[in-house]
Amino acid sequence: MRTFVLHASVALLLLGAGLGRAAQAPAKPATTLERAADIPDAEKLTRSRDAVSRMRSVLTEVLGRLEEARATKDVVKLNCVNEKLTQVKGLLRISEQSDVALQEAVAKKDTTAAEHEYSKVSIARGKVDQLRSEAEQCIGQLAFRTDENLTVEVEVPSGLPTEDPTNPPQPQPPTSRPPPASPIL
Repeated sequence: MRTFVLHASVALLLLGAGLGRAAQAPAKPATTLERAADIPDAEKLTRSRDAVSRMRSVLTEVLGRLEEARATKDVVKLNCVNEKLTQVKGLLRISEQSDVALQEAVAKKDTTAAEHEYSKVSIARGKVDQLRSEAEQCIGQLAFRTDENLTVEVEVPSGLPTEDPTNPPQPQPPTSRPPPASPIL
């Protein structure tokens, strides 16, 4: 029962990570599962270990980008990279757990569980690679900042009207007073 809850929560986490990307093509777990069935168990272990290792190096890269954003005090970039970093950490944690479960499944000769765990690691690796490229594309407020010494020269064409057309002149007050309403005053 505990394993089922763990697998269900992992599936929900992986599904939730992909919901924000509705405009992108959805992941194809069916073909990943088909390929997992064709891969021998020893190769699954090697590929899974390599994928987890690759995800750790991506984590290091994204951490470097986070430190770079902190050093430049770029809050916009810091928030963007921190969001990607949080997702990478979650996927890495899931992948490490799946790698251990894959090793156990291979040791027990449980091919179905091995294929499932291998598929989770492969999907997570694809998502981590995507997050790495998104973290590289994070731009901050420095991208919108201009040089303080920047000057702009504007040439006004001759022959333009001098008055503002959006602000018409005020009407002149009346110069003659009307007669009083009552002759007695």
